[in-house]
Amino acid sequence: MSTLAHRTAAERTPPADEFPSAEALDRLLRDAAPQQIVAAALRAVGRDRLALVSSFGTESAALLKVVADVDPAIPVIFLDTGWLFAETLAYRDALIAALGLRDVRSIKPSDATLDHADPDRDLWFSDPDACCRIRKVEPLARALAPFDAWINGRKRFQGRARAAIAVVEEDGIRLKFNPFANISREHVAAIYADAKLPPHPLTASRYLSVGCMPCTSRTELDEDARAGRWRGRSKTECGIHTMKIS
Repeated sequence: MSTLAHRTAAERTPPADEFPSAEALDRLLRDAAPQQIVAAALRAVGRDRLALVSSFGTESAALLKVVADVDPAIPVIFLDTGWLFAETLAYRDALIAALGLRDVRSIKPSDATLDHADPDRDLWFSDPDACCRIRKVEPLARALAPFDAWINGRKRFQGRARAAIAVVEEDGIRLKFNPFANISREHVAAIYADAKLPPHPLTASRYLSVGCMPCTSRTELDEDARAGRWRGRSKTECGIHTMKIS
């Protein structure tokens, strides 16, 4: 993107009634490369109304690299649930420095909500959906309040509920961009290799998808990468992608 185009896309925020529809953007971008999708999102709503939501997990560095190449000042929302691995927090800090990310916002659940709904801090065991709601869904809704669109890293090859995601979706009152929707696992690996991105520290211990400590386990070689999330339960998503964020 040229300097002039970059400045125009980042600084001009169109009125809400000028935003293209999710359907129109999806038709336009369904075969686009990830960097083109991020640049289109930036043009559509402007930098001050666009955020990337990242877990800084095992595949997160690839999308963070793509976004940083388009504009490292795009806000990044990181949900610090209070149950994350220390390795994830250290990885977040390392990637911020390596990629030059300028606006990473670590969002925590409300202490008052935790004291009321999870006073013994064991809700993850008795009701993991409720635990995800107060530690991820509600904090994300609060963090996304200033934004008209958000970017996330879901991929169709992850299967299950993600197998048919669009490149651009309507998510309540916001646009939701999935720049990696139609890329392959090999493409993600190529981004890591080309940019010499560091892996998440826990991948060497067979944690192929990393979330909160109580609900994340190692993945066997013959298992799906997300098999280690909420093992033994029917739950496969935390809720930020299955509930409309208002």
